[in-house]
Amino acid sequence: MRKSHKWSHPYQPDEKYSKRVVYLSMEFGIDQALKTYSGGLGFLAGSHMRSAFQLKQNVIGIGMLWKYGYYDQVRNGNNNMRVVLREKFYSFLEETGIIVEVRIKGNPVKVKAYYLAPEIFNTVPMYFLTTDIQDNDNLSRSITTRLYHPNDLTRVAQNIVLGIGGAKVAESLGDPELYHMNEAHALPVAFHLLHKCGSAEEARKRLVFTTHTPERAGNSVRSIHLLNEMGFFGNISFDKAREVSHMNGNDFEYTPAAMHLSKVCNGVSQLHGEVAREMWSNYDLECPIKAITNAQDEEYWMDKRLKRALKDNDDAALMRRKKKLKKVLFKIVADQEGDLFSEDILTIVWARRFAGYKRADLIMRDMDRFRKMVENTKYPVQVIWSGKPYPEDPAGVGQFNYIKGITFYHERIAVLTGYELTMSAILKKGADIWLNTPRRPQEASGTSGMTAAMNGAINLSVQDGWIPEFADHGNNSFVLPIADPLKDFYQQDNEDHESLLALLEDVIIPMYYTDQKEWTRIMKNSMRDVVPAFDSKRMAREYYEQIYNH
Repeated sequence: MRKSHKWSHPYQPDEKYSKRVVYLSMEFGIDQALKTYSGGLGFLAGSHMRSAFQLKQNVIGIGMLWKYGYYDQVRNGNNNMRVVLREKFYSFLEETGIIVEVRIKGNPVKVKAYYLAPEIFNTVPMYFLTTDIQDNDNLSRSITTRLYHPNDLTRVAQNIVLGIGGAKVAESLGDPELYHMNEAHALPVAFHLLHKCGSAEEARKRLVFTTHTPERAGNSVRSIHLLNEMGFFGNISFDKAREVSHMNGNDFEYTPAAMHLSKVCNGVSQLHGEVAREMWSNYDLECPIKAITNAQDEEYWMDKRLKRALKDNDDAALMRRKKKLKKVLFKIVADQEGDLFSEDILTIVWARRFAGYKRADLIMRDMDRFRKMVENTKYPVQVIWSGKPYPEDPAGVGQFNYIKGITFYHERIAVLTGYELTMSAILKKGADIWLNTPRRPQEASGTSGMTAAMNGAINLSVQDGWIPEFADHGNNSFVLPIADPLKDFYQQDNEDHESLLALLEDVIIPMYYTDQKEWTRIMKNSMRDVVPAFDSKRMAREYYEQIYNH
């Protein structure tokens, strides 16, 4: 343990980025070794912390130290998905001696901070919070058991630990100038600031907010009376909390409340910014909703040999490396599935969280047509699915199990478990086509396609999230025509399915086998166009320029 922990970095912060910013996030995808993330939100936060380090920004990250992580994804004997909650331990995290107190349901709860030094994973200094210490009773210790706990009261307690506990830890390190909430999970920080500053106007100057969810149903809503009873509003009275958050009924909506309490808010793609402004247009918000498109860390994600071949304009080296990377992926396919994939066959990968709107099964909506495409003897196709549904989402788990069950005996179809940082990178490096099929406009950003493009996987996507800012159909990607938004979901899905299969059958698959020169041209354009526009150094710069220094 260090003698004392103060606000410090292993560098003198760049003058442009000198404001002291605390980045609060419920999940961080820093490294495979640190299980503090579930998916895209965490991947994004991890890239932000690495790029803030690369740019010498005066940022620290504060998150949660989950005893069981999110969950380990394995299979039962019948190949259905099984959730394993396994205790984790990280010898590389340092004791800090920092213990702060929050009050939950009127009871004191101790929050201990562990330190992740910048040199471990090349991030800004980071602190991870736990309540699993001897000073707490068993109920309090369980708060930081697992990410996105299914118990609603535990979720609220987690909000309080991250928001108020995180602020108190940051204050013990020095004098933070600004807090950045990555999603509204840390919203109690706003009420902590209100109590500290004495006025909503002053508190707002110290808080900014990023919203990631373009669906009203995906934004947390809880009873305002429950939150008050739990201590969500800290030392702020119930009436004052109502007043400053503009929540006058029984329901407390996290996202608009966060917007009311922040000086600036942003969506995570230009399209999402438009959707968010429309979605919350009736809420008389005091802060502007900007748009800073998400990005990913090229230094972390991009294969170095692919990058070198692209820089040298060496097509032969590029394709040799791509085939080697496909072999690495196919060893995992063989291990998990017993299928021997070929690096000479076009490989399509769909990999992300299994959720209804992401439509993992869109490509197989007409099963006979799908099988005919995969089994074509002249132009065969290999398809891989991977992803972790929320474990308490029966529809998502059911979709994973359905796809696995219906394709179990097929030698060219695989469904892989363990979609975490390492698996994600292997899939992107091994994919020829990165398939993205959300129901527009329900995907706020969808950053997996960025890191796929960095590694020579061509995006085949619905025009949602970041894709409209990147895609040049037929030049750096393939995109589906926009389905008629006036049609119901069933009709939209049919329309998108028809467009997807027609594009695959008529354009993409024949091109891969008959015109490798054109395929390589599109792949190289994709790799060139995605960096630096969608490298997270651009994003980290824009946060200072447009949000933090606003």
